[in-house]
Amino acid sequence: MSHIPVLLNEVIEYLDPKPGDNFVDATVGDGGHAKEILKRTAPDGKLLGIDKDLNSIKIAEENLKEFKDRFFIAHGNFLDIKKIAADNPQIGKISGVLADLGLSSRQIEESGRGFSFQRDEPLIMSMVWPLAEGRKIALQIVNEASARELEKIFKEYGEERLARPIADRIVREREAKRIERTFELADIAVSAYKKFFGNKTWRIHPATKIFMALRISVNEELSDLENFLPDALSVLAEKGRLGVISFHSLEDRIVKNFFRKESHGCICDKNQVECVCDHMRSLKIITKRPAVASADEMKKNPRSRSAKLRVAEKLSALSDY
Repeated sequence: MSHIPVLLNEVIEYLDPKPGDNFVDATVGDGGHAKEILKRTAPDGKLLGIDKDLNSIKIAEENLKEFKDRFFIAHGNFLDIKKIAADNPQIGKISGVLADLGLSSRQIEESGRGFSFQRDEPLIMSMVWPLAEGRKIALQIVNEASARELEKIFKEYGEERLARPIADRIVREREAKRIERTFELADIAVSAYKKFFGNKTWRIHPATKIFMALRISVNEELSDLENFLPDALSVLAEKGRLGVISFHSLEDRIVKNFFRKESHGCICDKNQVECVCDHMRSLKIITKRPAVASADEMKKNPRSRSAKLRVAEKLSALSDY
């Protein structure tokens, strides 16, 4: 399967890689964005790729072998970008950081880890691979969490309107038999929707949001993103750019709020007479509104429909705006 990097043209436009620039692709995946960045930064610009999935790393190494003298890779979590960058001093001054928060089509369709409800696979959903001993997987959450805990996961991470009925049905079903496969879980979601809405045609599959919610929970995606953003900003050189591609509103909100906060000086309460926060503006927002896929890209790559790219530029750490 060919890898189609999402919002590639927009990434290049807003991160603006130039010859000699060094980049970090914090979620390198199969290397689609990295390849174009490396082309633009020739002849001597370097790129450090990071990924939690060892399978993706092997594919990226193969896809980017023509850049072997300028491409370096680390198996790890993007929230550790500060340490990983420090462990790779050959990268030098970093002009840009990119994080694509989505799964690749290959991971969804070929990983066998249960990311898709359209394939009958074990409920794993971990993006860390190989799976570390003792690491949480979706099967454990589905079979061990209480109805209240499941409801909270589905409501907060999936924004699922039938969070409670689906959680209750899961608890009832697992009393008879453990829920271990994607089809089993998807059928439970469909049953809940049929009970409330009948046999109507849904705009999105009833299992979509609970699968997303479980994946977010298993991989601690939102907390990792919150920890990643300030460290990604810290490794950038002055005027370096940070770009984040998100795929749902919770991720996008975290990025938007971080950019908004860091693009202002004082962040005290509006009723505060005198500033006591000593907060300094550390970036300027490049994308006033998130960049989204063109109609042509959405037609060629349907998963790009929900993608949003936000980009900000680091200001001098010594400046007080």
